[in-house]
Amino acid sequence: MKQLSRFYILLLALLLPALASAFDFQVDGICYNINGNEATVTSKGDYYDMFFVGYLGAVVIPPTVTHYGITYPVTSIDEIAFYCCEGLTSVDIPSSITKIGDFAFGNCPALTSIVVESGNPRYDSRNNCNAIISTADNTLIAGCKNTMIPNSVTSIGERAFEGCHGLTSIVIPNSVTAIGNKAFYNCDGLTRINIPNSVTVIGNNVFENCDELAGIVIESGNPRYDSRDNCNAIIETADNTLIVGCKNTTIPNSVTTIGNFAFCYCWGLTSIIIPNSVTVIGKCAFEGCIGLTSVEIGNSVTSIGRYAFYNCQGLTSINIPNSVTEIGNNAFYCCDRLTSIVIPNSVTSIGNEAFKNCWMLADVYCYIADLSGVSCGNEQFYKEYNGDYSGRTLHVLQGTADAYRADKNWYPYFGRIVDDLIPERPTGDVNGDREVNIADVNAGIDIILNGSENPSGDVNGDGEINIADVNAVIDIILGGSWN
Repeated sequence: MKQLSRFYILLLALLLPALASAFDFQVDGICYNINGNEATVTSKGDYYDMFFVGYLGAVVIPPTVTHYGITYPVTSIDEIAFYCCEGLTSVDIPSSITKIGDFAFGNCPALTSIVVESGNPRYDSRNNCNAIISTADNTLIAGCKNTMIPNSVTSIGERAFEGCHGLTSIVIPNSVTAIGNKAFYNCDGLTRINIPNSVTVIGNNVFENCDELAGIVIESGNPRYDSRDNCNAIIETADNTLIVGCKNTTIPNSVTTIGNFAFCYCWGLTSIIIPNSVTVIGKCAFEGCIGLTSVEIGNSVTSIGRYAFYNCQGLTSINIPNSVTEIGNNAFYCCDRLTSIVIPNSVTSIGNEAFKNCWMLADVYCYIADLSGVSCGNEQFYKEYNGDYSGRTLHVLQGTADAYRADKNWYPYFGRIVDDLIPERPTGDVNGDREVNIADVNAGIDIILNGSENPSGDVNGDGEINIADVNAVIDIILGGSWN
């Protein structure tokens, strides 16, 4: 027993240096690493550790620190040094600090004051702004819920306000021309943002996880972005791409692309109508929109990007329009309340794990007539941990069931495969014979002349039946496009 105890004591003695290696020494509650003849402020531990607390209250970083009789100038703050310090309320930074690492103050929800002492050669907190500004390029690199952005700031840095949960509104002055990636990430109290007309660069995921964001407005006159039709979104004017949306966004009929990450983790979004003008839904466009229960996809969309609807747990059904040719990798991964999917004959590519872990999926209606023309990824309909597919039915076109039963991309994931579907009616098929030809042109003219409200006459999907629909049929016959 004594030998075993000695073993554990020896093991602990060996482990202690490794456990302490996160920092070299600690003075007055602040942790430091030694870099040559200088000291760097570093983290108190690993914020992934469930016991991590980090820095608390008011922290005043000294210009010098003494350890074992040697005095070191404090010249830098490590990346993520104060990251996720939920109890940190204020930080004073001396004039000796010349380097601040990335995300040093991210996710500090209680932080109300950040002050860089005057005389610092690289950083400042001009105008008592409660922020850290890189003096040379006027970039705000770290803010808090009490920040007032000075009119001299030209750029808001990457993740500058990450995790400022108490931030409800912010005034971005006209001097700002660029907003970095994830600048307001996880600011879940932010309700409205006005972006001035000097801003010409907006990064990715700028407002990700901003659950309460209800209004986004680009001031008129901006040369690159707009919020046309009071849409509560940011649109790149030149290419009509919606790059940032919120829970109150209405997608204008002039938008052609839903950009990558546009609504990523917009938890407050409950429904969205994607108009007929849209042709592409970008990667991760609606990823993590767990409140989304209704999606209407317009009939011009040709591509649904990877992870486009990943983890949209509120969706119960998806009707993919007959214009879609590509469903990207993991496009509907973990949509665990999805019970039914309609896949049109136009689809020629289904990516890896496109519908993986859709636990409640009961019915898939697949109108693909010829599987030889379809590229299928791995584990399209796979369920982890549960190989029971007995309650899931694949509905296919009459006469095609045997082809699906022989295809390893389909048959392993369905308890039943039944050929109970009739071919889809193609766009432009006004008379219902499932072909598009001159007879449909005549049928369309008859509907117009007779004043009929037959919905099949609305070929272009604008809600009206007129000569534009006849022209759309002609375009389809000639091999053109009516979009």
